[in-house]
Amino acid sequence: MRAAAVIVHRYVGLVMAGFLLIAGLTGSLLVWYHELDAAVNPALFRVEPPRATPGGSAGPLLDPLMLRAQVQEAYPGAQVNYLSFHQGRPEDARLFYVEAATAASEQSAELAVDEVFVNPYTGEILGARKWGDITQGITNLMPFLYRLHYSLALGTVGTWIFGIVALLWTIDCFVGAWLTFPVSPRKGTRANRSWWVRWQPAWAVRWRGGSYKLNFDLHRAGGLWPWAMLLVVAWSSVAFNLYAPLYRPLMGAVFQLQPDPKESLAALDEPEPEPALGWPAAIALAREHMALQARLKGFTVLEEDRVSYDPKQGYLRYVVRTDRDISDHRGQSALFVDARTGKLSGTVLPTGEAAGDTVTSWITTLHMAHVWGLPFRIFMTLVGLLVAVVSVTGVVVWWKKRLARVANAGRQQTLSHSRPGRGSAL
Repeated sequence: MRAAAVIVHRYVGLVMAGFLLIAGLTGSLLVWYHELDAAVNPALFRVEPPRATPGGSAGPLLDPLMLRAQVQEAYPGAQVNYLSFHQGRPEDARLFYVEAATAASEQSAELAVDEVFVNPYTGEILGARKWGDITQGITNLMPFLYRLHYSLALGTVGTWIFGIVALLWTIDCFVGAWLTFPVSPRKGTRANRSWWVRWQPAWAVRWRGGSYKLNFDLHRAGGLWPWAMLLVVAWSSVAFNLYAPLYRPLMGAVFQLQPDPKESLAALDEPEPEPALGWPAAIALAREHMALQARLKGFTVLEEDRVSYDPKQGYLRYVVRTDRDISDHRGQSALFVDARTGKLSGTVLPTGEAAGDTVTSWITTLHMAHVWGLPFRIFMTLVGLLVAVVSVTGVVVWWKKRLARVANAGRQQTLSHSRPGRGSAL
C-alpha cells in the first residue's frame, strides 16, 4: 500500500510541479494585486480629488449612473453592464467594464479594450486596456500574471488544465501527508516510542545534512507545516476553475447548498442590451428587495457594493456587504432581480444559510487573502513561495534518486559482466 502511494505521489507530483511553481510564485504577488497594479499604472488608478473647501475633505463624487452613461457614449460599440458603488479611497479612480454588444449585429466583434478608468469627480476617461493582454505592454503586467496564475494565459483550455491539476493536488495533499506518517516499528529499541515521537522528525529540517537531505526535508516539512492551508488553496482552486462541472456537484452531495437563482431564469429569445425597467428603476427595486431580505433573514447591510446586468438572461445582480460576509475586500451578499418584471429571483448569502456555501465562502476568501488584514496577506505570500519551494524540491529529490538508481543499475550491470561464467576455468 505504501509503495503504491509513493509511486502515486511521485508521478502526480511531477505532473503538478511546473503548474504549482507558476501558481505559487504568481500567487505570492497576486496577494498584492491591486497595490502592484496601481503602482505600475498610477495614471489609470490615481486621481487628484478636488477639495470642497481649501484643506478640507474631497469634493462630491459624480453619480455612478452618470459616469456609466459617459463611458457608454465614449464606446458606442460596447455595453457597460457593470456598475460599482464602492469608491475606496478618495484618490481612487472608478473602474468600468465594457463588453461587446450582445445583439446579433456587426458590433458583436471582440473589443480592443474591456476596462475603462474614469475620474469619479469629473467623468474624465483616464485610459483603457484589454485585461490581461500583455501585448499592450506593462499596463497589463498584473492582469497577465493573474491569467498565468489560474489558466497559464491559455483561456478556457488552461482553466480546465489548472482545475484538473488542483483536483490532483487536493488528493495528493492527503497522500503526501500519509507518507510522512511513521511506519510500524519492528521489534526492538524503537517499539516503545510513541507514534507522535516517531513522527516528529518529519517536521524538522536537517540544515547541515547535505544537499539531498536538505531538499528532502524542505519538501516534506514544507508540505506539513502549512498542510491545512495548502488543502484549502488546492480545493478552492477547484472551486474557482471547475465550479459548475465538478465542485458544486461534489459539494452538493455532502453539504446543503443554496439554489442558484440564475437557474430559474431562462435565456431570452433575443438579448436585451439594457434592463427593460431601466437602470435607475431596476437598482431602486434591488435596494428594496435587499432591505426586505435583510429584515426577513436577519442580516444587516453594511455597504452597497456593485450591480451587474446580464443581457442574455435579463437579470440584475445586486451585491452588498453585510454582516454575513467574510471578505474584508468586497461584498459577497447578492440578490437577483428580473430586469423585465422587477421580481426577486433569489438571494445568495455567503454564510449562515447553507453549510456548503459557508465552506465555499471561507476557502475562497482565504485563498484570495481577503480576510484578517495585513498579517494574513503576508502569511499567504509566504504560502505561495512555499508552494514553489515544495514543487522544486520534490523534483530535485526525484532527480537525485533517479541518478542514484541509474548509477546503481550501471554498477550491477558491470558486476554481472565481470563475473566468470559457469564454464570458466577459474
